[in-house]
Amino acid sequence: MPQKPPSFAEQLADCHHSAVHLEMRDAYGIAAEADEFAAWLAGDDSSRRDWGGRRKAWLDTVREAVGRGVVMRRARIVSEPVSEYIRFEHAGTPLNITAGEDVRWLPRRRASDIALPGNDFWLFDNRVVRFNHFTGDGASAGPEVTDDPAVVALCATAFEAVWERAVPHAEYHV
Repeated sequence: MPQKPPSFAEQLADCHHSAVHLEMRDAYGIAAEADEFAAWLAGDDSSRRDWGGRRKAWLDTVREAVGRGVVMRRARIVSEPVSEYIRFEHAGTPLNITAGEDVRWLPRRRASDIALPGNDFWLFDNRVVRFNHFTGDGASAGPEVTDDPAVVALCATAFEAVWERAVPHAEYHV
């Protein structure tokens, strides 16, 4: 029977230098944010500026990790024109940045010649990868964790190639 992977919190707590995240979907169907997304679509953008809401735990986690010296970077590969979901993410990204993440956006057309893994991932300290699997409708299908050196190298190379081409959040307009 396969061993249950460590939680994201455990992996980030064990991280000492860098945590990078590559997102490649144009929409996610995360149940916990469904109400916020629906409200945002209806014109209520308050959740995108709310430090005390659903995202508080995440923002506190970022601050804690960055406070102990972990560099956190997130890159998003997006189709253009962007989906409504990506517009929603973009609107909430300033909170991530204020918490300590550095975020960049790469139009998908500029990623065609980059070798990318098949799934979104986190890479911790260039030593362990946490793939985020999703169903066809964007719901979480659970993680997969590996420290296989070839997979780590693929993810590290892919992330850095995306990062180099990507547009900093402040300069990317949706």
